[in-house]
Amino acid sequence: MQSTSIKPGADRQLKKYTSFGQTVRNSLTMAYRGLLKIRRTPEQLFDVTLQPIIFTLMFTYIFGGAISGDVANYLPVIIPGILVQTVITTSIATGVQLREDMDKGVFDRFKSLPIARIAPLAGALLADTIRYTIATVLTFTMGYIMGYQPDGGLGNVAIAALLVIVCSWAISWIFAFFGVIARTVSSVQGISMIVLFPLTFLSNAFVPVNTMPGWLQWFVNINPISHLVTAVRDLANAGTFGQDLAVSLIGAAVIVAIFAPLTVRAYMRRT
Repeated sequence: MQSTSIKPGADRQLKKYTSFGQTVRNSLTMAYRGLLKIRRTPEQLFDVTLQPIIFTLMFTYIFGGAISGDVANYLPVIIPGILVQTVITTSIATGVQLREDMDKGVFDRFKSLPIARIAPLAGALLADTIRYTIATVLTFTMGYIMGYQPDGGLGNVAIAALLVIVCSWAISWIFAFFGVIARTVSSVQGISMIVLFPLTFLSNAFVPVNTMPGWLQWFVNINPISHLVTAVRDLANAGTFGQDLAVSLIGAAVIVAIFAPLTVRAYMRRT
């Protein structure tokens, strides 16, 4: 009986020429796998459930009186800042979990399947948007319980939440890249913290920019996190769409355009 042979590299060619529709389907399938993983290990949600509550309470009651005179006046400032800081910090887990799966050999099996090359990575990042959504809802809920009443209305609050989730998903490609190129989980965490902490704390998320030294104000004003925080404040507190919203969306698109191909290329070399 004559056997059918597959030419070496044929599966790679199949992956290379997968259609956009198939890429989307493959990514959604991998995203569903990520959701099942969260369902079976709910402890993965500890950071997105506890961190928003702890950070909101801690920052509001420690800094509220010193910065804005009282908690009520500080809530419109701190809630958007805490929201951005919490959700973006949560995206570090994307790179950490990716590195763990690669160490276990899970992605080696994905690489041998006739699916789009980007699907395992995009699916994992897409599943993590559930984590971002949970953190976003909890932050706004805690703010509401503490007395925060956004004047922008529920619709603009929802748009602000969606903006944060989209931008965090884009930023998670950076940490996914770290997860692919780093050798250990601890190194992924270390590199990610070195990048993220200066960006989040050297921003307008917690204190007014005009209270900072002049040389620091220059960095804070060009910090992309500051633009995102300002966009969220404009939407939630005033219901306005400003230049910072456009800057945030363009920045998110640029990050994906740069780091998605870099991550996929590094993933194909390392696995």
